[in-house]
Amino acid sequence: MASYLRGQGLSFDSDTPPRQFAAGFGNFNYLIRVDGQWAVLRRPPPGPIPPGANDMARESLILSRLPKAYPLAPRTLHYCEDSHVLGARFFIMEYRAGLSIGGQLPEAVQQSWHGEAPVGEYLGTLLIRLLADLHAIPPEQVGLDSLGKPDGFIRRTLDGWTQRARLAWENDLPMELVQVIEWLEQRIPADQRHCFIHNDFKLDNVLLRETDLSPVAVIDWDMGTRGAPLYDLAVLLSYWTERGDPPCMHALGQMPTAGNGFPSREQAAAHYQSLTGVSLTSLHFFRVLALLRSAVVFQQIHRRRSRDEKESGTIPDFEQLARELSSFTLEVTRGRYY
Repeated sequence: MASYLRGQGLSFDSDTPPRQFAAGFGNFNYLIRVDGQWAVLRRPPPGPIPPGANDMARESLILSRLPKAYPLAPRTLHYCEDSHVLGARFFIMEYRAGLSIGGQLPEAVQQSWHGEAPVGEYLGTLLIRLLADLHAIPPEQVGLDSLGKPDGFIRRTLDGWTQRARLAWENDLPMELVQVIEWLEQRIPADQRHCFIHNDFKLDNVLLRETDLSPVAVIDWDMGTRGAPLYDLAVLLSYWTERGDPPCMHALGQMPTAGNGFPSREQAAAHYQSLTGVSLTSLHFFRVLALLRSAVVFQQIHRRRSRDEKESGTIPDFEQLARELSSFTLEVTRGRYY
């Protein structure tokens, strides 16, 4: 690494051991020092990569351009195309120190919060505002108007996740998922206004200043593209657990939205509409599509991790979670949950 970066005019501090960030199931991230400054090295995990995932070239391109209009996106410092250096393509981006909140709201945050609204109401409203701000940026303004193919995005996204589902379950799909896919096939909406979308926007991808929970950075852009804004909203809502949801949604452990004063999914969607003016007419379709994606992702994680016998005995039962999410998704098609 030091030798490679020297050839690129960069100085890698090999006396400071890289430290891996612990969170996440996907890409590996390491805190390193380059040219005397802290930076983050980001690379894919080892092993086979699902189509369209863990795309370092795409993410480094996005982060070389998007920060001009969306300062919360950290800047790319260097991209390495040569997979022989570290065994995979990687890039280096600026480091932003901040708090990442996952499925549990830290007790320290609850105790130190002194805002007028409950902390969950603040965080839920913040998430929707940051997503709306992103969707308001014209892709051509930041040189991302050639990224992705917005025409046919909805059809292509459904086909892509259907194919991934078949691969993840080795063509033995749960019956609930078969019914979900049939439901989606019969209700594909017409292409709508497109914008630049994050494609995995959620609370732990927003880094917060510990003193006042103001946003410091939005991270994890490897699936960013141009597409339907309601899909981006639906992906966020697929992580948005409510108190009355079945156990599988609570088992996701992605966002602490089942309490702490967070708005409901319906309230969050209504707030997004008030900020953007985007009609929610087809949101039900996108909600189901995003939940299909969640079920497939956890099945993919199960397959990837079950190949490693060292990990298989220490990880949650992602296969069971994927099946339960399939059942929940079918319930959403029937209108039993928002």
